[in-house]
Amino acid sequence: MPKIKLLFIALLFLSNTIYMSGQNLFLTCLGASEDETEAINTIGYKNSFNNYISLEKEVSSLEEKLIKNGYLEIKRLSLNKQNDSSYVANFSIKNKYESISINHNNLVSLSILKLTGFLDKSNNLVVPIETIESTLEFINTQIANQGDPFSSLILTDIEKIDSKNLKGSLSVSKLKDRTVDKLVLKGYEKFPKSFIKRYLKIKNGQIFNLNKIKEKTRSLNDLVFANQIREPEVLFSQDSTILYMYIEKARSNTFDGFLGFGTNESTNRIEFDGYLDLRLTNNLNYGESLKLLYKSDENDQQTFDLRLNAPYIFNTPVGVDLNLNIFKRDSSFVTVTQAAKLNYQINNKHIISAGLSTVQSTDLLDLPSTLITDYNSNQFFINYTFTNRQNFNLLFPINFMFDVSTGFGNRSYEDIDENQSNFYLNTFKIFNLNDKNSIYGRVSSNYLVSNTYLENELPRFGGINSIRGFEENSLIANLYAVLNTEYRYKLNNTIYVHSVIDAAYFENQIANQKEKLFGFGFGFGLLTKAGLFRFNYTSGKTENQKFKLSDSKIHLSLTTTF
Repeated sequence: MPKIKLLFIALLFLSNTIYMSGQNLFLTCLGASEDETEAINTIGYKNSFNNYISLEKEVSSLEEKLIKNGYLEIKRLSLNKQNDSSYVANFSIKNKYESISINHNNLVSLSILKLTGFLDKSNNLVVPIETIESTLEFINTQIANQGDPFSSLILTDIEKIDSKNLKGSLSVSKLKDRTVDKLVLKGYEKFPKSFIKRYLKIKNGQIFNLNKIKEKTRSLNDLVFANQIREPEVLFSQDSTILYMYIEKARSNTFDGFLGFGTNESTNRIEFDGYLDLRLTNNLNYGESLKLLYKSDENDQQTFDLRLNAPYIFNTPVGVDLNLNIFKRDSSFVTVTQAAKLNYQINNKHIISAGLSTVQSTDLLDLPSTLITDYNSNQFFINYTFTNRQNFNLLFPINFMFDVSTGFGNRSYEDIDENQSNFYLNTFKIFNLNDKNSIYGRVSSNYLVSNTYLENELPRFGGINSIRGFEENSLIANLYAVLNTEYRYKLNNTIYVHSVIDAAYFENQIANQKEKLFGFGFGFGLLTKAGLFRFNYTSGKTENQKFKLSDSKIHLSLTTTF
């Protein structure tokens, strides 16, 4: 008989549930007073349902909302059925708490707590009740980023201060700090290890911080010989943290050359000039670079320049730069410059250097002269270089470059010794107006300070890499400054056209000469499979000279990457 009675009750309950699920049910939530009911209605809740189960879930959800909004002493008194389709939930929500003052016990650094925006002048953490959950989650994320991804925060010892405010203590459930235990390279396994430690500043044993690691590895794209394929990933095990980096080796060797020709005013014949510039980068997988330049121009001048750069010698933060330069002007003189400097790379954009240069110049004519004669000089110099790349732009990969040097030393010829100083500046910037339009500006300057000057020691300028419209290295001065400007318009990602507006000022104390120069013209660049082909048509003039088409220069160059 009891079994039959239980079965009857179950069937009755089931039929009642089925009946209720087939009609709309309505919910009304009431507080213990009119004010409490108004507060419940302000938070809001759903009042129409298809079945009893969803109605009951809404009552529980409303209870959670009230707790998050500060009604921490809430109690659900009852959930009663009024008729076949109506239910009433009764609550006692009592007092609403507005904030909680948290004693952080110095378990979390103030730098993290300041990021929440709730740290007062006395370094107390006072958090609105509505945001307590999101604030604790934020703090926990920051702790994880600093090497403890498995920590958790707990509020303990919660007490009343008054009817509106609470206080509590912060407790951190903290495991052992995570450190980078192993680094695995994928794609380019022979990537220079010294660059990981010195350039990226990532090494085994350092505190694991995934956000900082991702920020560091993005600077891989500033290297000419490597790119990041995708963001790093991490594998956690019980007792180790393994970091995976995805890198590919990029083509970074370049071969550059140009051919220039113009009409000689004296002979009315076309004369040619040009140069070859070979740069080999990271062929030995050490991040090293070798530059070889040979230049010959229409003034019977020849330049040979060899430069070797070896970064992070013996895995130290210091690199070495060696340079040999030989300049010969017809049968007048030959000058040999040797320089060595130590480089310290602060980060991927900033490099500071210091070194020594020696110059030996020989008079080939061996005639009595006070303008060209044998001399020797020695200088100590310091250098600073800033480079900001934009590798997404294949035509113009460098957006801003600033290179400044200064040197101090002495020069001796015959029985005369003189102190000298030298100042050098080379900087350019691309102002991107939009995707197609940009303005390029460059300033280059050299200033040799001395009591007397020799012709074979003066800096030379002019040509495609200086003021355009003039012959290569045809101008000599103890002081010069050149401004190059271009308005560039990209027809597409591989072709651009540009204007040429150059200006220069120079002083030559030997010839008692001070003059202004101007160069005007146009050009275009074309990115082909063979490399970047550039064409420039320019005409130069002095301040008091008229333009002559016969003085115009055409410069062609091709830069190939392999």
